[in-house]
Amino acid sequence: SIDTKAKRIVGASGKEVDYDVAVFATGSFPFVPPIPGKQRPGVFVYRTIEDLEAMLEYVKENNVKSAAVIGGGLLGLEAAKAVADMKVESHIIEFADILMCRQIDQGGHDALVGKIEEMGLQVHCGARTESFVGADGSTDNESMSPVSALRFSNEGWDDLEVQMVVVSAGIKPRDDLARGAGINTGERGGIIVDDQLRTSVEGVYAIGEIALYNNF
Repeated sequence: SIDTKAKRIVGASGKEVDYDVAVFATGSFPFVPPIPGKQRPGVFVYRTIEDLEAMLEYVKENNVKSAAVIGGGLLGLEAAKAVADMKVESHIIEFADILMCRQIDQGGHDALVGKIEEMGLQVHCGARTESFVGADGSTDNESMSPVSALRFSNEGWDDLEVQMVVVSAGIKPRDDLARGAGINTGERGGIIVDDQLRTSVEGVYAIGEIALYNNF
């Protein structure tokens, strides 16, 4: 915890550290949408080298032939290429009608999809993922049967058979410590800072993915 009045940080071991200036650089963690089946073996996030190593091991041990990447943003496209480089059929699953919807328009999307498909990747936009289906056919939040398909709520869409799912649906700032200290945070997370990276508390700053400046 952090006591901003006493200017003291208390670690998990109970050790106390006094400070003159504190800087939050706690970063973020992958956001996983509340899709039933997200707990299954074969469902991964794509964030660290350890995540990639775990995916490579799973592909090898389970003879994965096809995988789906949830998220068509920049990191999702990177993840989809990483999956393809594993010699696995790679499907990009995007909720929006176009890829990278924050960066490009329809024309940019069309050009991008053309390049992606030339690389052998498949793109599914406007996808409403309903659940990650287990090998036993279950679609709940408890079964630990390995993932075997994606099920969609889109009318007329069939299940997409995959043996691995990679979730790349954005990030959430690690701001719990700041919230507990009464430091102002954004509605959707992140520590609010000014143009000098100062937080709402004197002597406390925030940098990196945890910092929220002009609501961005």
